[in-house]
Amino acid sequence: MSTGFRVDVDQNPYLPLGGTEVHAVVTVASQGGAGGTGGGPAAPAAPAAEVVIVDTSGSMYGEKIVAAKRAARAAVDTLRDGVSFGIVSGTGIARMVYPPGKALVPADDRTRAEARAAIGGLDADGGTRMGTWLALASELFAPFEEGALKHAILLTDGQNNETADHFEAELRRCTGRFVCDCRGVGTDWKVEEMRRLASALLGDVGIIRSPDRMAEDFRRMTARAMGKSTAGVALRLWTPKAAEVRFLKQVAPTVEDLTGRGAASGPQSRDYPLGSWGQETREYHLCVRVPAGEPGRQMRAGWVKLVAPGADAAVLASGNVLAEWTEDEARATEINARVAHYTGQAELSRAIQDGLRARRDGDAETATARLGRAVALAHEGGNEVTAELLRRVVDVVDPSTGTVHLRPAVDKADEMTLDTYSTRTVRTRGRGGGAAPGTGGD
Repeated sequence: MSTGFRVDVDQNPYLPLGGTEVHAVVTVASQGGAGGTGGGPAAPAAPAAEVVIVDTSGSMYGEKIVAAKRAARAAVDTLRDGVSFGIVSGTGIARMVYPPGKALVPADDRTRAEARAAIGGLDADGGTRMGTWLALASELFAPFEEGALKHAILLTDGQNNETADHFEAELRRCTGRFVCDCRGVGTDWKVEEMRRLASALLGDVGIIRSPDRMAEDFRRMTARAMGKSTAGVALRLWTPKAAEVRFLKQVAPTVEDLTGRGAASGPQSRDYPLGSWGQETREYHLCVRVPAGEPGRQMRAGWVKLVAPGADAAVLASGNVLAEWTEDEARATEINARVAHYTGQAELSRAIQDGLRARRDGDAETATARLGRAVALAHEGGNEVTAELLRRVVDVVDPSTGTVHLRPAVDKADEMTLDTYSTRTVRTRGRGGGAAPGTGGD
């Protein structure tokens, strides 16, 4: 019976004599249900839980707290019947807004109405300690089984006030327990701080430039969460003896380095968490270093399996990464088009973040060089949205060579939008073609 998942591997398996690095793009597609690709009815979605965390610190006073109430209500209205949910107010402490006790309740007409009323009592006062917010969310999700879909939305307008050690400790405790999408409203929060949180919890980060966009963004995030049907999927990678995984990166629809997240799952295999899935396609760039072989030698350099959560770890789909040594120089030096494309997209993400960091630090020379490189890569890769965002930060003289001048004054919201968007990629034409989705608040 079909699992609703498919794995495809794109690569040039041929290596020159002495060659040791095998590159491949692994495309994972899900139809969003167990019957998706087999023509039969899709399996019901796993049990789901949703927690909405609203920053109610003093800086949210006025228009922002009013908009946050509308946004939280929009999220509640978007929940499917039966989904367990709760609303958390975050300041120097975390407290339940709804329900009053520390236990989520199923969504229905009555509980939605009660939640909307409770949200009306939110007020802005106090500090910002995000680790305590995450700790409460983790406690609320704890009663749900491993295969449940557990998703949180975290909204803030400022910077975390707690010590880095406390925050990192709480973040480590929450990793793997639930997925969290983060949104920053305005320009007084730190993109790197929110990216760290979202990355660890397999979510995304976006900027909401003005409060009036908040409700629609919450509605869209919640609808996306409600569209998930499979939780806790992992990519299990087997490699031969003496091989080394140089890196495993998600490269579409966003860039995310998964290399350090693998956990041993058996002899010569590691599991990399991929989070929750609906009907979607994601792509991963894998590089494995293997011992060099003789001409004509063939080997399996990697065996990729998608596995479901639970003790049985059922295999949902699989694919092979191959290697073959050849004396044919033309074959050995040809770079697979998809590998080349995503190598450029990953470099684009790094160049933007490096350039913006250098600009903030007052290093104009590095900022110009790195942002110029980003312009060239966006032009070469057809990443038109990123190219447009870059033009708000630099004056482009020649996009093909990356010749740019730093703008003397840049709108902070434009800079932060580019920063949050920097991990978004465009796909190559072919499998899963098309462009990456927009950032939060678009």
